[in-house]
Amino acid sequence: MLLLAIHVIIISIFISLLFVIKKADQRSSKINDYIGMVTNTVDSVRYGNLATKIEQLGHHKYQNLSESINRMVETLNDREKMIIEYQTELTSQNRFLEAIINSLSDGILIIDDKHKILRATPKITQWFGEKSTDLMNKTVLNYIKIAKNVKLERLNCEEIFVENTPASSFEASTMKLVLEDKKIRYAILIKDTTIQKELEKLREDFVATLTHDLKVPIVAEANILDFLINGKFGDVTEKQREAIVNMKTCNKELVDLVQILLETYKIKETGIDLDKENIMLKPFIASVVNEMLPIIEKSNLKINFNPNHDIRVSADKMNLKRVVKNIVQNAISHSESNKDIDIKLAEIPNFVTITVVDYGKGISKENVDKVFNKYYSTAKKFRKIGTGLGLYLSQQIVKSHGGEIVVKSEEGVSTEFCIKLPI
Repeated sequence: MLLLAIHVIIISIFISLLFVIKKADQRSSKINDYIGMVTNTVDSVRYGNLATKIEQLGHHKYQNLSESINRMVETLNDREKMIIEYQTELTSQNRFLEAIINSLSDGILIIDDKHKILRATPKITQWFGEKSTDLMNKTVLNYIKIAKNVKLERLNCEEIFVENTPASSFEASTMKLVLEDKKIRYAILIKDTTIQKELEKLREDFVATLTHDLKVPIVAEANILDFLINGKFGDVTEKQREAIVNMKTCNKELVDLVQILLETYKIKETGIDLDKENIMLKPFIASVVNEMLPIIEKSNLKINFNPNHDIRVSADKMNLKRVVKNIVQNAISHSESNKDIDIKLAEIPNFVTITVVDYGKGISKENVDKVFNKYYSTAKKFRKIGTGLGLYLSQQIVKSHGGEIVVKSEEGVSTEFCIKLPI
């Protein structure tokens, strides 16, 4: 009996173990199925299928995890849609910007630190005579020539020669690009200046011809006025003499304007030929002031020029006289009638200085750097005669001597022009 009872217990335990194992196998099977579903979902997401989801299982233990994974997939799907929208917008903007750049009349080149072409706009391919793809990674200096003393990385409105388009004129400027990858790249802006040069040449030729033709009758008129004043055609009354003298003054101003136009044209075409000689500045400037006395007295002004000692300088006498007269004339035009004009001589290291100071209207900060620009003039502002070429011409003459003209001004206080000539 005991042996039978033991057998029954053993069989009961075995049956219980079988039941437990069966339950465990069923649970293990469900876990494996769930893991398989998660794996399939992850693989689908990895390969770009963001529409996939984990099916809900009956067991409550898996529900939270399934919902979390599904929400994550939905979030990724939303983010992908946003990224696609951003990419579409960026692509559209890039195409728009590229269309604008390609439509420019100027050409743009992108090069690296080895001067190799990385990108070129259609204008560049047209001027260089090659397709954009053929230009890539070729040295830009194979297609353009620049001055020997100018570096490609520092072009600033410099004239260049394009090998494939020799009949046209070009200017180029280079800008360094600051990029996140810290690679060195440059953008070169090339501009076709052919038409501009032709128009400028036509204008200069027209001005030269016109001024030359104008000068002849103006000088003839000046001679007739001298004859009238000297009584060559009979006696004139005092009032008539006064009127003729005023006409002669106006005629002299007109001759000076025409002469400035001619000199400016001559400088542009042939440069300035200097005939230097030793000049003692004290008597030289005194003689220039004496020549201008009629204009000075007419303006009710006085010029103070009393240097302590004389200074010698090597310069072209005729051209230096023109510079001093222009600077003094400018001072007279912008001075107050009740304040004197000062002319000073001095020596600084390596230079002799002639300084003209007027205490009048002054020049604004935004205009003080423009006074030497070609055709710039404040005369219109004060309803006076002026081409804007006097100071430009003066600067060119002084530069040809190896010197410079420096201007300092304060509105309503004073203006100082300093002519610096090398010793």
